[in-house]
Amino acid sequence: MALNALSSLPLLTALILLATRSKASLPLNCSDVNRVCESFISYNLAAQQTLAEVQSLFDALPKDITAEEGRGSDTGSNRLLFVNKKCSCLSTKQYLINTTFTVRRKRGSLGRMLERAYEGLAWMPNNASRNVHLGAVVSLQLFCGCSSSLWNYLLTYVAQPSDSLAYLASRFGVSMQDIETVNNIADPNFLSAGTVYYIPLNSVPGVPYRIQEHIAPTPSPSATFQSVASDQGIPKDISSGFSLGWILGIVGIALLLILAVVLMWILRHKLLCCQQTKDGEAKNHNVKDIEKHPILCRSGSCFPSRGSFCWKGDDISVNASSNRQISLSTDMVTGVFDVEKPVVFTYEEILASTEDFKDTNLLGQGAFGTVYFGILRDQEVAIKKMTATKTKEFLVEMKVLCRVHHTNLVELIGYAASEDELFLVYEFAHKSSVSSRLHDPLSKGYAPLSWNTRVQIALDAARGLEYIHEHTKAHYVHRDIKTSNILLDNCFRAKISDFGLAKLVGKAGEGEASVTRVVGTFGYLAPEYLHDGQATTKSDVYAFGVVLFELISGKEAVAKNKGVAPNTPERRTLVSIMLSALRDSPSSISMNSLMQRIDLNMMDLYPRDCVYKMAMLAKQCVEEDPILRPDMKQVVLTLSQILLSSVEWEAALAGNSQVFSGLIQGR
Repeated sequence: MALNALSSLPLLTALILLATRSKASLPLNCSDVNRVCESFISYNLAAQQTLAEVQSLFDALPKDITAEEGRGSDTGSNRLLFVNKKCSCLSTKQYLINTTFTVRRKRGSLGRMLERAYEGLAWMPNNASRNVHLGAVVSLQLFCGCSSSLWNYLLTYVAQPSDSLAYLASRFGVSMQDIETVNNIADPNFLSAGTVYYIPLNSVPGVPYRIQEHIAPTPSPSATFQSVASDQGIPKDISSGFSLGWILGIVGIALLLILAVVLMWILRHKLLCCQQTKDGEAKNHNVKDIEKHPILCRSGSCFPSRGSFCWKGDDISVNASSNRQISLSTDMVTGVFDVEKPVVFTYEEILASTEDFKDTNLLGQGAFGTVYFGILRDQEVAIKKMTATKTKEFLVEMKVLCRVHHTNLVELIGYAASEDELFLVYEFAHKSSVSSRLHDPLSKGYAPLSWNTRVQIALDAARGLEYIHEHTKAHYVHRDIKTSNILLDNCFRAKISDFGLAKLVGKAGEGEASVTRVVGTFGYLAPEYLHDGQATTKSDVYAFGVVLFELISGKEAVAKNKGVAPNTPERRTLVSIMLSALRDSPSSISMNSLMQRIDLNMMDLYPRDCVYKMAMLAKQCVEEDPILRPDMKQVVLTLSQILLSSVEWEAALAGNSQVFSGLIQGR
């Protein structure tokens, strides 16, 4: 039987294994530099090791991890896990996986830590002998391989002292000859312990990993109750009547009754609301000209609109007032209001709320309209004023925001129209946009954003993007993600806005895209989108990577430097500047080049390892090949871990009142 735990080996064998592992293994060579494939890495899970630790080691999601069936679940020995990762043929013409490693020990040699953590799966960096401290984040590469057409996958496996070719063939259900062919094994009677071998597979290895197998069993509630009952002198026949099944049954029935009452109350409330609306409409009913008054049901309450939406033959017209009207063709608005209908405001209300679009109420101006502050029906709002030529963008934004609702997406309240203008009414973002708070904040009278606030903003925006990419019935690409389109509420929580360029795309499938004319903002546009107009969710991921670089550096997406000739400023993208700095920053210990690009407004009040990890995440997001970019689900996972580490770092400094006061100043 193979010995999976290093601790179970004799001391001499273990020392030999540790000494030979990193020296014996070399990456597989490749020729197609652009090739990316699905691969698997085998990893021995120690008895006390958690799934979260494995996720951190491999930057993997729980769904990407499977376990070997029928081994180690009841014996307490190590269990073999299989981690699904994208394997790439890098510019060095070697198959490797880029990842990061966070140091969990107080101090020691990087090489020893990597060997202990990855057990021979990591290709040792040149500076592996240097010492690293607790919390440092190091970029490294893991062994992997892409299979030829003969097999579907290659599994990276580190040979153990008792392994043989026959044993591996039996264990993974493949032929000995296949393993010999893939690894060019000269002597089939000898496998080098600690060396990486590649196992050819035709199916995904393992079964779904069950966390329960690594949790100590606890006594059942019924057994505990019976024990207590007997101790307190309660007869066993009485206590046995109150079994766990009875308790759960009673609780379940009670919950069902409560739920039924709540549902009946909600249904009755909605029926009354809608009946009142129908009664009001019936009074003005006309066969040829039917006026329908949209109702907005928000937070359980119904608000009848003061305007009207009228169907007249083949056209739809928004009656803003008796003298002002704009017509929209029915084919342009089909399906816009099939989920939730916003409030229709009159043109007079819009004018009054903005004080006739007074300059002091101006919030900002973009390519598709001007945004004003207003107080509408006793509510603070932001009103986007658009010309009638922007009808398409107006309807796109209405369609998206009527269908998607999330705490990290700006909420559409309603709309209005005049004979030559269109208006969208949103919730008001009290702290303006990320762009205004991030770029030269002191000149605008703002306190600089603290590091933890920046990470929270990044996580909020990532969650909003993940929602429209993954969790809506129809999936959308935003196509204009940038710091000026990320708004901040009173608590500096972020909300994505401006869906005028949003595009509907197919579900899942990395190859699916929407071909369209190139729109958006220079500096945020993905290379493939610029080249052929392929709008995919990975285009948004690229733009989000630029936002991350902005949060780290405090600089705009396009930097304007003084050119060689006078009055001819040179434009350089922030992506090229930050990638250049990262090339000279191999780890959070040796990141002098990156340090020069970090926003000076943070006054060195940030955890270096967290900044480095966010920079590496941004680097992955702006990869030229969209396949190499993570999806927003993975981005959210990584940012959640960075935020947790940042909060722990801030808590550790809370004892230093001077430093801590500097931290909270930017909140």
